[in-house]
Amino acid sequence: MYISAGRRSRLPLILAVSAGLAAILVTFLVVRTGGPGRGDCVELAVNSSTEKGDLLAELAEEYNDADRAFGPDDTCAEVSVAKTTSGVAMEALADGWDEDREKAPEPQVWIPTSTLWLDLLRERATAADRTVLTDAEPASITASPLAIAMPRPMAEALGWPDAAIGWSDVLSLTQDPRGWGSLGHPEWGRFTLGKDNPHTSTSGLAATVAAFYAATGLSSDLGPEQLEDPEARAFVEGVEAGVLHYSDDAVTYMANLAEADAEGQAMSYTSAVVVQEQLIHLYNQGSPTGDPELIGEGTRPQVPLVALHPDDGTLMLDHPYVVLPSADAGQRAAAADFQDFLLDDERQRRFTDLGFRTLDGRLGADLATSLGADPDRPLSLIEPPSPQMLTGILESWDELRKNARVLLVVDVSGSMNEPAGDGRSRLEAAKEAAIAALDLLHPDDEVGLWAFSTETEDHPTAPHREILAPTPLGEGRDALTEAINGLHAEGGTALYSTVRAAHEYMLTDLDTDRINAIVVLSDGRNEYPPDNDLDALLRDVDADEMERSVRLFPVAFSGEADYDTLAEIAAASRAAAYDARDPATIDRVMISVLSNF
Repeated sequence: MYISAGRRSRLPLILAVSAGLAAILVTFLVVRTGGPGRGDCVELAVNSSTEKGDLLAELAEEYNDADRAFGPDDTCAEVSVAKTTSGVAMEALADGWDEDREKAPEPQVWIPTSTLWLDLLRERATAADRTVLTDAEPASITASPLAIAMPRPMAEALGWPDAAIGWSDVLSLTQDPRGWGSLGHPEWGRFTLGKDNPHTSTSGLAATVAAFYAATGLSSDLGPEQLEDPEARAFVEGVEAGVLHYSDDAVTYMANLAEADAEGQAMSYTSAVVVQEQLIHLYNQGSPTGDPELIGEGTRPQVPLVALHPDDGTLMLDHPYVVLPSADAGQRAAAADFQDFLLDDERQRRFTDLGFRTLDGRLGADLATSLGADPDRPLSLIEPPSPQMLTGILESWDELRKNARVLLVVDVSGSMNEPAGDGRSRLEAAKEAAIAALDLLHPDDEVGLWAFSTETEDHPTAPHREILAPTPLGEGRDALTEAINGLHAEGGTALYSTVRAAHEYMLTDLDTDRINAIVVLSDGRNEYPPDNDLDALLRDVDADEMERSVRLFPVAFSGEADYDTLAEIAAASRAAAYDARDPATIDRVMISVLSNF
């Protein structure tokens, strides 16, 4: 974290800078006398999908420290790794990488979770008449199949480990009004599914592909006629109907499930989560968020998850190592050497230790035990569809996904008049980001708008006010856009009172056939003495304490925002908080937030 010189003595700062310069000089002298000069190394920027980004960053440090040399001139490379969700990275590459927007350097190597994203990127680039990939066939650096993570007792109720379980079972349980009661467990309620948005997440994309294949009974050669088949579309729509909400990253579901498990409520949150198999292993090892330091050291769940590999079709996620056209000759040589480093036996063991399979898809004994899987049981793998069909699947999902009922609650306290750092006020930046993100929603999604601050002369009766009731976006978008643009800022921040009132409002007219959610954007902390009881608010929105619940997705906007409290509110409702404390990230963050719906 940066601390300005005005907030501390200048002497320690000068000493720190001097010490840093001395350390750089020492390091320079050491490497200059012992092999290739690190200051002369080729700089190679790698962008990785999130689930393996921390490991790749560790391996990059080891690579940099190894003093490797390659090529006729004994060149060296300095590798850096940034993490971006695969779908977001694909869009960034398709649009032209903007380092300020992505908060990551433009990569010369991209390592997404699946080649599915390469196919989509080629489709986008062809439509825009741009070249964003070379013709070279990328190598895989690790592998992990798509799986359905399910609490062990629920899997056993379905017949695990002996029964063949697939997407048809998900559909059957979702459509049965008795839910788990149909299998003798009414206390577990309806069958619910955790699934990511296929436009941003690999597991969401792969699950949507697999559901279409399962609907048609095919394992390859999916064509336009299958995407248009009414029975196939009804099958996929039925699977989507069980979704709690769409996430931009499956880690959100795993973190919420771990918290529910710690409270003895493992079976009350969701029945299943569609994820990469590796994340199930991490969860069972005490690292639901994928933090490498927690693997084997964190709190293991009371109720472990087992991995169900759908017998009617799943995909192997192949983690391709893609050298991009932006790499010059020196960077291409560096990329080849780093790839060789990642593929050697020692580094490959690091991947399998993290829960990945071997490159040929084999399941090791320790991983099989963690997952509750039979290492000798073959997977029912399907062939990835053509790029054209992949685009068609996403377009079909846009029509078949579960619709949402969302309330946007915008902080209009006086601090929102403060500058956002780009010539706009915070409120202006928030307005523009919210309006642009509406493009992610379906015309049938219902969206409403509230504003809040504290009581003002114009609004003396309550700190919050309804601007527009939830209305289908297709018929109310113009009015919603006009209302957002018309917001102005004054007053303080009545955060707790507003969140409670919005939650009660949405509960009174809950539509169980939709994703019911509230997005709260705030740049401050609660400044409202009449309601300053956070513990009471957390009890009021606790999803585990009510049969019907509404998810809360707060956005912390600006450095003064109370992110920790917003995260507590999100966790209580079994959702996620988003960090836009750097105002320059608000456009990307709002896209991530609305990807939940």
